[in-house]
Order: sequence, then C-alpha cells, then structure tokens
Amino acid sequence: RQWLHSRCMSAVLLMLLVSTVNAGTLLEKGSLRREARRLSCMRCCGPSEEPVSFASSRSTRMSNDPTYSVPRVQPTIDITILKGEKGDVGGKGITGGPGKDGEQGLRGYNGRKGQKGQVGPPGNSCKLHYAAFSVGRRKPLHSLDYFQHVTFDTEFVNLYKHFSMFTGKFFCYVPGIYFFNLNVHTWNFKETYLHLMKNNKEVAILYAQPSDRSIMQSQSLMLELLEGDEVWVRMYKRERENGIYSEESDIYITFNGHLIKPAIE
Repeated sequence: RQWLHSRCMSAVLLMLLVSTVNAGTLLEKGSLRREARRLSCMRCCGPSEEPVSFASSRSTRMSNDPTYSVPRVQPTIDITILKGEKGDVGGKGITGGPGKDGEQGLRGYNGRKGQKGQVGPPGNSCKLHYAAFSVGRRKPLHSLDYFQHVTFDTEFVNLYKHFSMFTGKFFCYVPGIYFFNLNVHTWNFKETYLHLMKNNKEVAILYAQPSDRSIMQSQSLMLELLEGDEVWVRMYKRERENGIYSEESDIYITFNGHLIKPAIE
C-alpha cells in the first residue's frame, strides 16, 4: 500500500509541475505582447523593401495554393446587342496625290488581226508627191524670131502628164525642189543660144560658139517651184544665125526634170 501511495503522489506532483510551467510560459508571452505595444515602431528596411502585410501575404499564399485558387470568370458578350444601325454614306473625301509610277509590265499577247477596212475616198491628183518627165525632139530648129519657143515631139516619161506636149512647158502641181537637165546638138558654123525659163524669166543659159564641127552641149540646175510655176526652153536669136540640130532617125535634143523633195512630206 505504501508503494502504491508513493506512486500516486509522484504522479500528482508531476502534473502540478507541468501546469506550473505552462502557466509561466503564458505569463511570459503576455508580458512580451504588452511590452511590444509600449515600444514605438521603427523602420528596419529600405524603401524598396517594404514589409508585406499579413493580408497580402495571405492572399499570395492562397493564390499559389491550388486549394485556395479562385476560378477565372470570362463573361461572354453578345456583340449583336451592342451593334447599332448602319449609318449614312459619308461624303467623298479629298483626292489624294498621285502615287509613284510602277514598274513597266510585261508585254501582252498579240491581239487578233482586225477586219479589213473600207476603201477610202480617192485622193487629189494635184497633191501627189511625185513628178517626173523626159521628152525629146527629132526635128532640127532654126531661130526665125528674136525669141522662139522650143517644143518637143517625143515623150519618154511623163508622170501624171505634168508636162504639156502641146505647149512644151512643165506645170508644177507639187511644190518643192526640182532638178532639170537640157541637152542639145550644135549645128556646124551656127551659134547655139538657149534659155532655160521659169515662168517668164530666164534662169540659165546654154551656149555654144559657131564651129566647123558640131558638139553635144548640156545644162543642168535645180529650182524651187511653187504650185502653178512653169518651166520651159526658149531659143534666143542675136546677130548670128542660131540653130540646134537633130534627125528623124536619132534624137539629139532632150529635156528632163523630176521632183527631188516635196515642200510638204
């Protein structure tokens, strides 16, 4: 019985000791809290190291913890409800400046051949850009008058009939630059004196002195003619007898002319 009684007393004492230690610990904690309240708060960190509040640290812990994570709510908005009625068409804006030229494109395909056009109206024969003649004389000629017109009886070339075989004159239908040439055969012991005429004015002379033998004599020149001008040959008689020689079988006298460059091309 004594042993049992001693054991019970030891247990009681142990319980009292534990309760005394706990009570002292509680008193010490309470005193520390009251002491902390009496002390003033002092900054112990830099401005960039502000202490984190309990609420924010708690929120951080809760957000990182999947147990306390808050589900994200994404609302769905019907755009058709917010869309208004279609407005009126606005006025035309100011025309912008021209843009830069683009690069040259590739050459396109060849188009189809078009249909043949209608025949045009006939042109004016007086405005042709061609003129040429070449005529000759088979008969000899002696000067009977002071001035004598030389005519021709043989036609080699007479394009568009610009040279009149009746008057012995070339009529200019196409204005421009012309070339003319006159060839004659002189007569023995007779003078040869001819004028190349433009309208009523002599522009060149073909001359050969009397000789005991006959020769071929030539004269060439270019003239600028206007429409309506005439070019022809005239024999001029002075004190001596004047003549040019030719035969029926052979032609010794020729007169030629052609257009070199028309005034309007």
